[in-house]
Amino acid sequence: MVLTRCRPEVQPVPEKTEPKKPKIKLTDKSVSKVKPPAKGREIHWDTEQKGFGLLVTDTGHKSFVVQYQVGSGRKSRTLRRMHLQTMKADDARTQAQSIIGDVARGRALRQPVDPLEQRRQDGRVKSGEGTFRAIATGWFKREGVKQRSGARRFGELERLAFPVLGDRQIGDINRKDVVKLLDEIEDTKGPGMADYILSAVRRVMSWYEGRNDDFILPIRRGMARTNAKERNRTRVLEDDELRAIWHAAEATSGPYGALLQFLLLTAVRREEAAQMRRSELSGSTWTIPAARYKTGIEHVVPLSAAALAIIDRLPRLGDGYLVFTVKGQVPFSDFTGRKRTFDKACGVTGWRLHDLRRTARSLMSRAGIDADIAERCLGHVIPGVRGVYDRYEYLEEKRHALKELAALIERIVNPPANNVVPLRSGEGAA
Repeated sequence: MVLTRCRPEVQPVPEKTEPKKPKIKLTDKSVSKVKPPAKGREIHWDTEQKGFGLLVTDTGHKSFVVQYQVGSGRKSRTLRRMHLQTMKADDARTQAQSIIGDVARGRALRQPVDPLEQRRQDGRVKSGEGTFRAIATGWFKREGVKQRSGARRFGELERLAFPVLGDRQIGDINRKDVVKLLDEIEDTKGPGMADYILSAVRRVMSWYEGRNDDFILPIRRGMARTNAKERNRTRVLEDDELRAIWHAAEATSGPYGALLQFLLLTAVRREEAAQMRRSELSGSTWTIPAARYKTGIEHVVPLSAAALAIIDRLPRLGDGYLVFTVKGQVPFSDFTGRKRTFDKACGVTGWRLHDLRRTARSLMSRAGIDADIAERCLGHVIPGVRGVYDRYEYLEEKRHALKELAALIERIVNPPANNVVPLRSGEGAA
């Protein structure tokens, strides 16, 4: 006989379930009689309105709540609190009916609506939280202030993007909104400025995307208004074009004409010149701080007598610390608008302000300036071993180069009589 050991049958332990609280009709009187639970919280649901109830905690706190479902298969368990001190039971029920009705209508139209989230968003809009302006300001404080062109980017966003997108929630801005903004800027300020704003908006939104799980960048390739290959220009002004621009600049009031002449005489970039401070000048030497220079390295520009004369004849406006300014508070910045008018005055078309820098560099070669010295005048970093080990600043050599550049420009814009042979500065009789 084989004996087997039988395992005793295990009886399932019944789950303990808390009895549901019976529904009650929520009135001011019944609410006042509800006692707090021994621990935690309880919800007493209303007999008249589904999803409407009274939340009571063990501390004695009471508040009306509403519960609803948003979306297919996803329940919202967030409770809408309505403080008893300022709301009667009938008023709270009416508000709950309105919220539940909004959810039902959204479901019927296949447009899910979450009234609680909508109210939160309305609060963010009212406070300015989450708007493109607020996000851009946050980007500038954390990142933009560290970048060489960060202040200019933020300034252009303030001027051109904030009036259109500034008060919009950044999550509500779609590709169509960005395209419409770029269209307006291209029509009024030119394709170059449209691309600049596109770049600035992308930078802000990309920064925000990296800090937010729900935001998706609406900008895609192909939204730029200019071609990168087309921006690699080779345009150098001919003598007659240079002459026409120079004389038109002399006849132009305000800082714009003087700025054009200064760009030719110094071969610097337009932003570097436009943002010049008088505190950066020391005698006949101008030092552009590293924070404002493209290479991130301080650049020293020995100014010719012609360049100094331009600065001297500009009025000191406001506090007088800016050189090229209209009212004294901010640097000159209306390049696109002024250039359209200026092109009509000078008769030269198809050129850009950056072409003045390329023209100045070409004129230095024409004046017999050594290529290395000319490159140093432009602030270009000398490549290779020489750039690493040669730490001489070539200040006097650059001063001579820019003096020769000014002399050549003078001969071009004010050509001598046919019977006079011009000499280079420094040459004399044999």
